[in-house]
Amino acid sequence: MMMKKAVFTALLSTSALAAFGVHAADTELNIYSARHYQTDEALYGNFTKQTGIKVNRIEAKEDELLERIRNEGANSPADVFITVDVSRLAHADQMGIFAPVKSALLDERIPANLRTERWFSFSTRARIIVYNPELVKAEQVQSYEQLADPGLKGKVCTRSGSHPYNLSLGAAMIKHNGADETVKWASGLVDNFARAPKGGDTDQIKSVAAGECGVAIANSYYLARLMNSTKPDDQAVVDKIKVVWPNQHSWGTHINVSGAGMLKSAPHKEAAVKFLEYLASDEAQAYFANGNNEWPVVASVKVDNPALDKLGKFKADSMQIGELADTVAQAQKIYDRAGYR
Repeated sequence: MMMKKAVFTALLSTSALAAFGVHAADTELNIYSARHYQTDEALYGNFTKQTGIKVNRIEAKEDELLERIRNEGANSPADVFITVDVSRLAHADQMGIFAPVKSALLDERIPANLRTERWFSFSTRARIIVYNPELVKAEQVQSYEQLADPGLKGKVCTRSGSHPYNLSLGAAMIKHNGADETVKWASGLVDNFARAPKGGDTDQIKSVAAGECGVAIANSYYLARLMNSTKPDDQAVVDKIKVVWPNQHSWGTHINVSGAGMLKSAPHKEAAVKFLEYLASDEAQAYFANGNNEWPVVASVKVDNPALDKLGKFKADSMQIGELADTVAQAQKIYDRAGYR
C-alpha cells in the first residue's frame, strides 16, 4: 500500500493509535484518501496554515482503504475518508463507516442535491461524449441513449463496464429511464462496440482521435487535461475530436463527484468537521477547479481554467446524488447480463 511521507510508519503498528489519539484532537487530522492528484497537496498544506492542524495522510485505492477501515474497526485512527465517484462513496456509506455531520456552513455552501447527511461532494465532473466528426455525425450522439442505436454499430468505445464511472452512469439511466429500458440500452451499447472495453478515459479519447472508434464516453477532466496540455501530441488529439454535452433536451448530462465524510470512529471529530468545512471554502474549491480540471460545487467560486472555460456551460443532471446508491448494484447486474464487462 502506498503511504505519503506525512504519515508515520508507526501507523502500521498498534502503538500508532496513541500517536493518533484524542490527546491531539485539536492539532492533528488523519485522512484516508483515494484521490491521487498532486495538486491536492496545496489543499492539505493550506488547511494546516489556516488552522494549525497537522494533516497525516494515507493514500491508496478505495478498496484497500475501506478494507483497512473495516479491519481497524472502532480503533481506526482515520478521521476522514475521501474518494471519487458516487458509487464508491455510497459503498462506504453502506458499510456504515460515516457519521452524520451537522454543519450550517456545509448546508449553506453545498447544494442539497450534492450532499447527504453523512457525506458531501466537493467537486464535480461530467460524463461527456466525444466523437470523431469524420466517422460520426453530431446529431447521432446527442444523448447517452443514442449510443445504443444500430446506426453506430462498430463505432463505440468505452472503458470497462465494471468501472465505477460507468456503473454510476448506469445507475442514473435506471433512475431516469427505468430498468427495462436500461437493459435494452446496455445490450445495444455492447452490440455497437468497436472493440472490447479496455483502458482508461484518456485512452478512449485518443482512440476516437485515431479513428479506432467513432464515439466514446469519458469524464470531462480527462479531456480538459489534454486541452490544457502543451504537448503537440495531446493538442493533435484535441484537434481531431468534438465534444457533446449529452441529454441537454432531457434530464441533463450525468455528473459525478469527489466527496468525503467523517468516520464514526474518528478520534479527532472537531478537526474532521473543520476540514470538511474547509473543502467548501472558496480557496479549496478553486484548487479543485484549477488544479484538477473539476467544477467547484460552490456556484459563486470563480474558475480560472482555460479548458473548462472553453468547454462552456451545460445542463447538468440535478438528481439527488445519494439516490444513485440505490441502483448501482442493479446497474452491475444489467451490465453483466449484457456482456458489458
